[in-house]
Amino acid sequence: MVTLSSVIRPLASHLHRQLLRHTRRSQWLTPVRGCNLTACSSRYVLSQMHPMWQGPLAVPGGDRQSPIDIVVRKSVFDSQLKHLIADYDPTTCQQIWNNGYSFLVEYDDTTDKSTLKGGPLQDKFRLCQFHFHWGESNAWGSEHTVDRRLFPAELHLVHWNSDKYSLFEEAVMEDNGLAVIGVFLKVGKRHDGLQKLVDALPAIRHKGSVVEFTKFDAGCLLPNNTEDYWTYHGSLTTPPLTESVTWIVMKQAIEVSHDQLAVFRSLLFTSAEEEVQKSMVNNFRVQQPLRGRTVRSSFSPFLKESPSDQDDQHTH
Repeated sequence: MVTLSSVIRPLASHLHRQLLRHTRRSQWLTPVRGCNLTACSSRYVLSQMHPMWQGPLAVPGGDRQSPIDIVVRKSVFDSQLKHLIADYDPTTCQQIWNNGYSFLVEYDDTTDKSTLKGGPLQDKFRLCQFHFHWGESNAWGSEHTVDRRLFPAELHLVHWNSDKYSLFEEAVMEDNGLAVIGVFLKVGKRHDGLQKLVDALPAIRHKGSVVEFTKFDAGCLLPNNTEDYWTYHGSLTTPPLTESVTWIVMKQAIEVSHDQLAVFRSLLFTSAEEEVQKSMVNNFRVQQPLRGRTVRSSFSPFLKESPSDQDDQHTH
């Protein structure tokens, strides 16, 4: 298990301090979640699940857990939802590391240089890191789904409320402490902005690897259309699973190539010293019940997109 004592890093206020606290080495399980008909043409069932999800986990509260399936016709249009304002400074990007569950690109969050405002948020939130979840094939991998549709991967940009709290560790435990932008990835043409990150991944193939990674603009990973999104109150999807998150899930996916996703899958859950090496795939949490929560949308779910709008992506 990677801890701060084993990885030298300049920041102390990031999610990875909590991320693997409850993991334990154990045999792999078959998860509850398999393919659905809209995402999978076969009846192939996922063959392995990360040990993080094998044992029982203490879930505080328990009624606002994430991820969820977003049922479009049940989402509620809210005309009061504002435009998102993501103002990211690439100079705050510091490093990338393999924490044994995903890879994290971490930002200096000691100042308000990289922030998120607007949308459903009343306060200002600082970007501290982003990471991805993905599957072993292009048929699944996302944590959230839209009308049960799975995507090959999902990006999470993690921010904490710097207006109300002084440290990430404080914000992660409190109501309205975090804001996470979720962006779906779909397979298509190569994403030029993502390529710099993809090129750095071989250096952190094993768990515990960390390398300097600077001057990366996280904004290049947002879709062109950031005005259309769903939002709901939920939780972290990794331990400690605290229900402190305002989720903002983008309607528009970004396009990445099959080869770029293949590099994600070349990473390992295991350290170089371990005898049995395990590919880093299927690093998502199974979906959680909505339990009466409302999913709001910034757009009317009955307005149809034109095919050109749907496929318009950031590729720089």
